[in-house]
Amino acid sequence: MAIHSAIELKQGDAFTAYVEAIDASIFNEELPVTGIDENRSDLLQFYADFNIAGREDGTLRGRVGRKFLKYGSQHLVSPRGWSNTFRNFEGVKLYYTSADWDIDAFATRGVNAAAGNLFRRTAADHPDASRFFSGVYTTWKGTENQKLDMYWLWANEDDDKPNRIDVDRHTIGARWEGKQAVKDCDRVVGTWNWELEGAYQFGEASFGMGINEDIEAGFVSAVLGYTWNDVAWTPSMKGVFWYGSGDDNPGDGTNNTVSTLFPLGHAHWGIIENLNGQNMVDYSLQGSVKPSSKLTVASAFHLFEKAEESDQIYNIAGAPFGSTPGTTGTDIGTELDIVATYQATKNLQVQAGYSWFFYGDAVAQDTINRDDAEFFNFMSTLKF
Repeated sequence: MAIHSAIELKQGDAFTAYVEAIDASIFNEELPVTGIDENRSDLLQFYADFNIAGREDGTLRGRVGRKFLKYGSQHLVSPRGWSNTFRNFEGVKLYYTSADWDIDAFATRGVNAAAGNLFRRTAADHPDASRFFSGVYTTWKGTENQKLDMYWLWANEDDDKPNRIDVDRHTIGARWEGKQAVKDCDRVVGTWNWELEGAYQFGEASFGMGINEDIEAGFVSAVLGYTWNDVAWTPSMKGVFWYGSGDDNPGDGTNNTVSTLFPLGHAHWGIIENLNGQNMVDYSLQGSVKPSSKLTVASAFHLFEKAEESDQIYNIAGAPFGSTPGTTGTDIGTELDIVATYQATKNLQVQAGYSWFFYGDAVAQDTINRDDAEFFNFMSTLKF
């Protein structure tokens, strides 16, 4: 359970001050409590936002303090609004907005455990002085019904500990999304939608024992979908493909395992959140229907494989599990998700879902010896 309270003070468009508190708790747990489960009586966001320069062709603003970061498809940067806590960062951000462009430049440090910091269940969160996350994210929106994102992200970890990779990783990528209406005379009968994203990563990783590796990794994501606008229940279908590179020769001085940095994992790689996209190929078929204006029922099927057999399987936190250097085989398994969302009122939304994960040979034949998994979730959101 999580309770949020917020105060916002505005002085026209010139200045905004915002403070948001959180009390996230968990009860009667049978599994170990993690950093995304609990964050008692803490400040989730507090920042000052101010107008630096405003003209007819665009506005430049600045934001200083503790805040969320959210960009594009959220494959790489997300506040992770799914678990009990959110992911937050502290630092500065400059952002420019015009009719055709959105341009953000930020320099931050991770704050809570969801952002990679230490897990402090009851103590006040504060930025991780050893971890630095910055970047420039741009969006071109000058073409109707299309957007083109281009970005550079830099993650740097200075704390050289055996259980924490000392990483200096740069990510350069682009994302194109759009939609196209299909018409019969002047009537819209359907809509095509698509998204294509890819990124290349480079830098250096140090494992704290005099072992340094060059980073050469990347990912590709593709989505193609169609919505039948003039059919009862407005059904939609889409195919999704994800490839996140793995290391085909661990220990050779080059690390080819992609990092998904700070993603919204459940939105891309299954509601159960077993995986985070590293060393992974995902073939997915997804669909939804709207039986009423307030109710949406969605389902997704995922087929997961390892990109490289010699590399590990990585969990949602990016940590490897199973044998070292890697599990045998490439078949990770399949997942089926069904989720119903009901917008009861303007301020109240309820959601319920059930998921099944059937493990493949790469897991079943390994020493981890996991049973197939099932997961039920219920979530209600009340805004007032």
